[in-house]
Amino acid sequence: MSLPLDSRQLRAFATLARTGSFTRAARELYLSQSAVSHYLKALEQDVGCLLFDRVGKKVLLTQAGEQLLLHA
Repeated sequence: MSLPLDSRQLRAFATLARTGSFTRAARELYLSQSAVSHYLKALEQDVGCLLFDRVGKKVLLTQAGEQLLLHA
């Protein structure tokens, strides 16, 4: 994992975790859905694991995601 982590990625991650939806997270952050997706993908690459399970249009935190959220 590269440190420090990008604050934009962490903000997108925390908002996505709270809302459970790329659409709602994008709306709250005044970003496009693709930008939120890009930030999340980059963060997952930085930490080296999946942070969310994608279930249809919803996202659920993985155990790794739950741990990161405690420190975000």
